[in-house]
Amino acid sequence: MTDLYKKIEPEIPRLRRYARALTRDAVAADDLVQDCLVRGLAKQHLWRDGTDLRAWLFTILHNQYVNQVRRAVREGAAVALSENEPSLTRGPDQGQRLELRDLDHALARLPEEQRAVILLVGLEGMRYEGVAEIIGVPVGTVRSRLSRGREALRRLMGIVPDRQAEAIMARRAAARRPSAQSLRDDRRAGRANHRAA
Repeated sequence: MTDLYKKIEPEIPRLRRYARALTRDAVAADDLVQDCLVRGLAKQHLWRDGTDLRAWLFTILHNQYVNQVRRAVREGAAVALSENEPSLTRGPDQGQRLELRDLDHALARLPEEQRAVILLVGLEGMRYEGVAEIIGVPVGTVRSRLSRGREALRRLMGIVPDRQAEAIMARRAAARRPSAQSLRDDRRAGRANHRAA
C-alpha cells in the first residue's frame, strides 16, 4: 500500500497540468486532482501491479471531469444574483499591465547586484540567509543591497519623488517664470506706450 503511495506521488504534477488544461481554472483543477486521488486510493484494489499507473490515474481524472461536466449540465448553474452582482462587471486591468511593464523597465535599470537580491527576496520569497549563501556575500550586504534597490525602484516607478528630478523641474519652472526686473520693465514700457498714444 505504501508502495502505491510512493508511485502515485510523482504523478501528481502531471495530473495537475492535465486538470488545468481541462478546467482552465487552478482551483477547479486542484479539486479535480484531489477527487481523482481519493477515488484512485479508494479503488486501488482495481489497479494491477505492472500495469501503467499513469494511464490508470489519468483515466480516473478524465472520467471524474466528464462526470462533473455532465452533472453541471444536468443540474444547471443555480447562483443567486445577489452573490454575483459585483462580479457581473469587470473593471479595466490596463493599469495593472502598465504597472507591471513599468516595473519590468525599472528592474532592468537597476544595478545587477541590487536586481538579483530584489528578485530572490521579493519574487522567490527567499530568506536573507539563503540569498547571502547563493550570492556569496554577508547577510548585511544583502540587506543593504535590498534597501538601496527598493529605494531606487520607488524612485524609478515614481512612488517616491526623485530629489534630482524635482530639482531639475524646479529650475525649468523658474526659467519659464519672468523675473521681477522684467515685469517692472514691461510695466514701464506699457506706461510709455500709453502716454504716447
